[in-house]
Amino acid sequence: MSTQSSDLHTVPWDDGGVNWWAAIPFALVHVAALGVFWVGISPVAVAVCLALFWVRMFAITGFYHRYLSHRSYKTSRWFQFLFALVGNSSVQKGPLWWAGHHRHHHQYSDQDQDVHSPIKRGFVYSHVGWIFARANSPTRVRLVPDLAKFPELRALDKFDVLMPILLGTSCFGLGVLLQTYAPSLGTSGLQMLFWGFFLSTVILVNATFTINSLSHMYGRRRYETSDTSRNNWFLALLTCGEGWHNNHHHYPTAARQGFYWWEIDLTYYGLLVLAKLGLIWDLKKVPEHILDKGRISNDTEAAAA
Repeated sequence: MSTQSSDLHTVPWDDGGVNWWAAIPFALVHVAALGVFWVGISPVAVAVCLALFWVRMFAITGFYHRYLSHRSYKTSRWFQFLFALVGNSSVQKGPLWWAGHHRHHHQYSDQDQDVHSPIKRGFVYSHVGWIFARANSPTRVRLVPDLAKFPELRALDKFDVLMPILLGTSCFGLGVLLQTYAPSLGTSGLQMLFWGFFLSTVILVNATFTINSLSHMYGRRRYETSDTSRNNWFLALLTCGEGWHNNHHHYPTAARQGFYWWEIDLTYYGLLVLAKLGLIWDLKKVPEHILDKGRISNDTEAAAA
């Protein structure tokens, strides 16, 4: 995928068609995940599957989203690149592409220009279809000038398939090593490939995409925002805190999306640990006056339709 500027706004399926070079490999990854029924199961394969799900989910939520898209804290250039690499392995394209499209979403959330609004385009398109629209393939460089100045991030954007290929290869290699030197674990190269990479990736991308689709359809609204964003506790658990989506659209630059102590936000807890280690700093908080501004009365009692 080349890094080029795009000012496109409305992107129905009949505008540019489908980018089959992106759609077919993505579909094949989903089909390949069914291979877990062929290679069998082992505790170590399941553990690697879950570990790669949570680590990459944190890279997407904590870095692709809260850092690259919203600049909700600061970090060093080397650490920025490190987690951009991990995020890139999540099979959700490059860091500039991801951040550019997300910033565009916040500019036009649930308006005609929003390329993944379930209100405007339906569930399937908002969940995954928009990614394969040919008009959405270019990176919106004009929206991420602060990121485009880093050649290493531009390189990740241009060669966004390399990290997924490297991760898949590493999973296979790990399985071969364990089969050779620790046969009692009962795993193999193919088992680790299908569980550690394919199944983990399919769960990861679809969990991430629920925030584009389901978080604008199901849940509760605490704040009167200009879109249909909702808070959904189940999606928050699944996505390490991203399900507090109405909170996020109310105040997008906060490092914490679960505004209150009872709103579990695993990504924020992870960011606090990294801050304690000195790897990130200046986490942006939610100002006290923002907590009550634009609040819908009796939000805890009335579920959104």
